[in-house]
Amino acid sequence: MDSLSFSGICRHHVLPSTMLDFYSSNHRKDGFFFWNKASFARKQDKKGLTTTRVASPLPVIIPSLEKEIVPDRNHAAWTSVRQERWEGELVVQGEIPLWLKGTYLRNGPGLWHIEDYNFRHLFDGYATLVKLHFENGGLIAGHRQIESEAYKAARKNKKVCFREFSEVPKYENFMAYVGDLAKLFSGASLTDNANTGVVKLGDGRVVCLTETQKGSLIIDPNSLETLGKFEYSDRLGGLIHSAHPIVTEAEFLTLLPDLINPGYLVVRMEPGTNERKVIGRVNCRGGPAPGWVHSFPVTEHYVIVPEMSLRYCAQNLLRAEPTPLYKFEWHPESKAFIHVMCKASGKIAASVEVPLFVTFHFINAYQEEDEDGRVTAIVADCCEHSADTTILDKLRLQNLRSFNSEDVLPDARVGRFTIPLDGSPYGKLESALDPNEHGRGIDMCSINPSYLGKKYRYAYACGAQRPCHFPNTLTKLDFVKKKAKNWHDEGTVPSEPFFVARPGAIEEDDGVVISLISEKNGSGYALLLDGSTFEEIARAKLPYGLPYGLHGCWVPKK
Repeated sequence: MDSLSFSGICRHHVLPSTMLDFYSSNHRKDGFFFWNKASFARKQDKKGLTTTRVASPLPVIIPSLEKEIVPDRNHAAWTSVRQERWEGELVVQGEIPLWLKGTYLRNGPGLWHIEDYNFRHLFDGYATLVKLHFENGGLIAGHRQIESEAYKAARKNKKVCFREFSEVPKYENFMAYVGDLAKLFSGASLTDNANTGVVKLGDGRVVCLTETQKGSLIIDPNSLETLGKFEYSDRLGGLIHSAHPIVTEAEFLTLLPDLINPGYLVVRMEPGTNERKVIGRVNCRGGPAPGWVHSFPVTEHYVIVPEMSLRYCAQNLLRAEPTPLYKFEWHPESKAFIHVMCKASGKIAASVEVPLFVTFHFINAYQEEDEDGRVTAIVADCCEHSADTTILDKLRLQNLRSFNSEDVLPDARVGRFTIPLDGSPYGKLESALDPNEHGRGIDMCSINPSYLGKKYRYAYACGAQRPCHFPNTLTKLDFVKKKAKNWHDEGTVPSEPFFVARPGAIEEDDGVVISLISEKNGSGYALLLDGSTFEEIARAKLPYGLPYGLHGCWVPKK
């Protein structure tokens, strides 16, 4: 886990003053690159695919005048973003549905180096926010760095200045290390690098998030500008929270792990406020610390609180160099549990032991009822990594950049928990469908949001076509037929498939699936699949490939 230096890594970082050069048919404005919009047409290519809204030729990318670009032999997915910001209208091949009006936002780590120092882990990268704006069959794309304090300090001082996922500041002496530890206890040295998710609150504000509470930043969904911190007005305190809150038009739900008295506060925030109110508390049943809660599911009436055996570790938080499990520690002897809390009363409806599991992402949950309408059980689905913690270390950049066609991706499945509400002490964990349907790899999931917390049939995720070292397909999961449809483009890495329902749709899968695709030759494109047939309906090539991103949200056009 020593600091690593990788050969062949693109080390340039083009600031707004050195944006892309361009042909005379294009123009520059406010540091952005814009296409000339006078040359749009409709035509067919040699394959018979309709091409709409054809823009001017893609620009030639010119190296920074300050530093010559090092040729990059790495996949676009694992390569730092080429410049701080860009925007332009793309050539669309195929047909974008005219009903698709709004902006897809995707957040994720996108800058994995400062000067010549290269970061260790996928989750360390400084946040890159990407947008795809759909309107009238056209597509405008853009990206911009999120201006967290951590990012601005690193850029100014040319070094890491805050504690990231695996990176910590390099201390000049022991007293500097002690001083940083003091800042850690207050949270001052923790990162605000909001590189994990992006959500649209019920009041319209758009917030980028990460595991630290201070890493909640408000952004403008049109310009992608960082507007400022999202300051919680309550006094609940704490340093961390779930990176994946449950957000609807009516509420914002999240979990606040308590590292001192192991447990979780379940809290709610109403639209238009910054105040979180406590619904209830769950006390951990095992281990020296709470289990990691990157995400959690809900049903119509319950909040499901997972307690993994992969637990937060205070000692690892204090280390100057990371361990193989980073900020966590595996405690199989502490067992694993699922807790079910009533949203209305805050009372615990069930707390059961379940088989050991490892998951980053829950997919959905719903209530099972008997013929009289009484809730008898909770069903909760997740992307489950076969209780194998090595998935965390597989996400080191050195591993991601060194794929040699060996099949090294750990197995994963759709893990389905069944939690009885009759007082039974144990719950079940089984596969919701044969993992071979999706290549024994699964993560980065989305559903039709109208089915959040309800019984559902379909989910969309990233699966695997082996051999591989990372999920490399898009997959549509059918939990009724227990089958999967898979999309694959050789050599590419797709990001989270995001489902957008057609306005007025009746069928659960009536809509489109959006994903950004990174290619091994350094290029990339935006992709639209039909939510029902899972066939490609449109794609649009980007001027250069974008780094792999994590999670997104949809901002409909008003």
